Amino acid sequence: MIGLTESLFPADLRAKMSDLLPGGRVVHFPAREPLFFEGDESDHIAIILQGVVKITVSTSRGREALLALRGAGEIVGELGALYGKPRSATVRALSVVTVRVVPASTFRQRLREDPGALFAVLEAIAERLRESDRRRIEFTGFEVIDRVAFLLAELARTHGIRAGEREVEIGLKLTQAEIAGATGASLDAAAKAFRELRDQGLVRTARQKIIVLDPAKLRSAL
Repeated sequence: MIGLTESLFPADLRAKMSDLLPGGRVVHFPAREPLFFEGDESDHIAIILQGVVKITVSTSRGREALLALRGAGEIVGELGALYGKPRSATVRALSVVTVRVVPASTFRQRLREDPGALFAVLEAIAERLRESDRRRIEFTGFEVIDRVAFLLAELARTHGIRAGEREVEIGLKLTQAEIAGATGASLDAAAKAFRELRDQGLVRTARQKIIVLDPAKLRSAL
């Protein structure tokens, strides 16, 4: 599941993003507010300055599949902006989010002027696609409970907040529907997986709150 939440952009590229893409306007989004929708015109990219966004696509059955979570220093909307294609996914604020909006034309011009940055962006995009393919292949060999446990173990590592001697609260307000979408499961199957994980003493849940009671034990159970 690595790649769902972690940045695949090189650290040096994230560090110099402000220099590479100066200007633009700063925009604030409250939690659950969309930055843009799947199918929209790709006329700008957004650099996340603060907060976390979720990236989703609509499935043929009308469900929402969670592709990724992105945080500060990340670019969203770059693929459509590079190729002049409509948005391939919806991006929505998961927490309060602040972004810097840069026109797609400026983004493309800056990458033309800095080939190193261009190749780094293309490499990151390719790696995201490879990781997405790997997740789909891995999912065919795991039960839903294993997929959910994989995801919770990763989120505890990447977005965990210490809540006790061993307990780690996942610092993102994710619904069971979003967990289901991220693991390619139905909502009923994801809910059943959570019940089994609670019965095993591995997690505790409340409204949009997930606490991993023992991350090491959860990982060892996979």
